[in-house]
Amino acid sequence: MKEKKAFFCSACGYESPRWLGQCPGCGAWNTMAEAPSAPKAAEKARPVRRSAPKRLSELDTAGETRFSTGIRELDRVLGGGAVRGSIVLFGGAPGIGKSTLLLQACGSMALREKILYVSGEESGHQLRMRAERLGVDKDSVYVLAGTDINDVIAAIEELSPALVIVDSIQTIYDPSLTTAPGSVGQVKQCSMELMQLAKSTGFTAFVVGHVNKEGAIAGPKVLEHMVDCVLYFEGDGSHTYRILRAEKNRFGSTNEIGVFEMITSGLREVPNPSEVMLAGRPIGVPGTCVACVMEGSRPILAEVQALVTPTGFSAARRTSNGFDYNRLYLLLAVLEKRGGMNVGGCDAYMNVVGGLTLGEPAADLAACLAIASSYRDIPLPDKLAAVGEVGLTGEIRSVQALEQRLAEVARLGFTQCVIPSRTRGELKPPPGLELIYVKTLREAVEKTL
Repeated sequence: MKEKKAFFCSACGYESPRWLGQCPGCGAWNTMAEAPSAPKAAEKARPVRRSAPKRLSELDTAGETRFSTGIRELDRVLGGGAVRGSIVLFGGAPGIGKSTLLLQACGSMALREKILYVSGEESGHQLRMRAERLGVDKDSVYVLAGTDINDVIAAIEELSPALVIVDSIQTIYDPSLTTAPGSVGQVKQCSMELMQLAKSTGFTAFVVGHVNKEGAIAGPKVLEHMVDCVLYFEGDGSHTYRILRAEKNRFGSTNEIGVFEMITSGLREVPNPSEVMLAGRPIGVPGTCVACVMEGSRPILAEVQALVTPTGFSAARRTSNGFDYNRLYLLLAVLEKRGGMNVGGCDAYMNVVGGLTLGEPAADLAACLAIASSYRDIPLPDKLAAVGEVGLTGEIRSVQALEQRLAEVARLGFTQCVIPSRTRGELKPPPGLELIYVKTLREAVEKTL
């Protein structure tokens, strides 16, 4: 009998009997790939119901059981530690340090928990060499170097581990399916089997996922909906610092970040990211200003750099790194209309030092002051920071957690901070910190430059 073929979207798993240029399910282009269609299951008797529905008031009210991974920055992003019975998807670019961080977590938990490390990409010898370099106790971690999901399930049932690490899910396959490992069907099936086993037995699973060219986790989008938490490990290969953030978290906030530094012996936690972001900051140079943003409950100081030069083209160029591109266009328009600066005829480049991405409006004022400083070629005071949102009419709006931000600014030795005038009389400035109240963007430029 001829095998029936179908086309599957590699982004969301949508199935079609014919090839389509654009996927109707997710709208992605050129993602339809041909694969054998899964045979329809034959009619079978309805299974016996194993559990009966309960009233909401009858459900167990005990909170989720958490345990520490031994890495404080990882615990912070997870919401206070890993939850038993949960499954965590761990994504990041190749070589960013995903396997290194998880293996270090194994070393921290090995004395307290039984751990199974399923390695589908590295051999057992390679994994042991990396464990020796990281100083991981080799007698406390069980390793399975294989890719068959049946072998993984058998090892879990035999060992009954508290933590299972699968590196990576794209290499695991189910022999009952005819598709190749890493395909949509394989990833969905293997992930579903791991999830059902984790929920029924109570172990915690960390699953490593590959990342595609667009920076998203490869495979069907349904994979991110199946898991309890999605973590992304970000960073530039040319920098030593890495940022761990949560894209989805059913048991905690998605606003927290963890900062790590890649060194010879592995990843080292950075408990004070502000000092790291400001290390090597130039003194007395135009086009730089310090902003204070909130990453969850943690205030972080970041250096915003801007370069404004007369354009040599018919249309001015705009480039940003670590700052929203469309937000940069908006702030440049406000500076020209409300700030009296002819930046429309200039090329503008913006960069956030340290690899941090500023998505909070509280960094608007610092970005505008950096642009104005570069445009006028006048440096801002070295010990000055700025916090505030800029509106389209040029007004400076207040932001949340301002007292916490000011405390962090004063702790790092800054003596001046530009803030919205609306907060006048509501805040008690920290000792040694002078507050510069401004109502409009034009006033902020006049008082600082």
